[in-house]
This record gives sequence, structure tokens and C-alpha cells, in this order.
Amino acid sequence: MERILENNRKWVAEKRNEDSAYFDKLAKGQEPRYLFIGCSDSRVPANEISGTGPGEMFVHRNIANMVVHTDMNLLSVLQYAVEVLKVKVIMVVGHYGCGGVAAAAGNKQHGLIDNWLRNIKDVMRLHEREMMSIYDKEQRLRRLVELNVIEQVHNLSKTSIIQNAMLSDDPPKLYGLVYDIKEGLLKDLKVDVNSFKRYEHIYGVVEEQTNTAAL
Repeated sequence: MERILENNRKWVAEKRNEDSAYFDKLAKGQEPRYLFIGCSDSRVPANEISGTGPGEMFVHRNIANMVVHTDMNLLSVLQYAVEVLKVKVIMVVGHYGCGGVAAAAGNKQHGLIDNWLRNIKDVMRLHEREMMSIYDKEQRLRRLVELNVIEQVHNLSKTSIIQNAMLSDDPPKLYGLVYDIKEGLLKDLKVDVNSFKRYEHIYGVVEEQTNTAAL
């Protein structure tokens, strides 16, 4: 812990040397443009890989960058980011070599986390034909990482928070990215959110109309 505290003191000194009012400015509040939903993996530091600084990006992380509709933590972060902070871009960021995805692809028990990983097994079920056509294990896992990100972006689209935001004049844009740890690069999966509109009759919401005749 002493190492952590010493590094913190050095960081504070560096920032104050660059800008004596740096922390005073941060303390006034935050207006992040981005919401980053990523994996908890320690090799995927959100701000560093995106080149953003403090105050620029709101961050939520969990095992395998999941958007689960019963996860009140995720939903609370999402609602605050969209409705209060007014973020303009929401990105789900997975990464190749994800341990959570690899565990979900196997048949071993890992304990409590198995219940969480069931959500990734659902992704496998939805894309079973494509997954079975990839014979190389590493390539199959890489593709599962990508498919998982795509499905989590679709899960974002299903939430009432995003559904309501889409009715506004300036809704946030949704993206699915994958980080390649071996190269350090982010890959845009070009997730077509509009393609999900064919399910709008199931997941969509209609803007509430006030019955003025009754007033």
C-alpha cells in the first residue's frame, strides 16, 4: 500500500507542476462525453487505452463487459450517465483473451461466477451455427468476444433508459469495440444498432401522450 500512496503523491506533484489549478478545476464537477462499459480485466485501463483524462469518461466495469437487465449497478450507472451527465457516446468494450468469455465457452464449474457467465452462454446459443463453423479454438474465442460485445450493445438498446433517450432530440450514440491486448489497438465492430429496429415492436417504447381532452 505504501507504493500506491507514494505513486499518488508523485502523480499529484506532477499534475500541479503542469497546472497549479488542476485539482481545483476537477473539484468543480464533471461533464464527461463518454460512458465506457468494459471488462474488469486489469490489462484494460479505460482512460489509458482511450487517451482520455479525468473528467472525460464515465466508467463501468464488470466481468466480460456485460449489460444484464437485472444488474442494478449497471442500470444505475447508465441512467446517471444518460439522464444526468448527458453523455453523447456509450461504448461497450470487450477484449481478446477475456478470461470470462473463455470460462463461459468451457464446461467447468467455477463457482458463483457461473451464474453471471450464463449470459455469455446465451450469446453462444444465439450464434451456435457460426461458432461451430470455426474449428480453431483461439479464433473461435476471439469471435465469441466480438459476438458478446455486439449482443451487449443490443442489450443496451433494449433498456428503458436507452429507449427513452432515443426519443430525445440528441440521443447518445452506441458503439461496440474490442481491445487487442497484443497490439494495444481498439477495433470498432461497426455494430448496426438500426438493424435491431426489426424488434422494435417487442422492445420499443411509445412516447406517453397527455390526454388533454380530459383536462
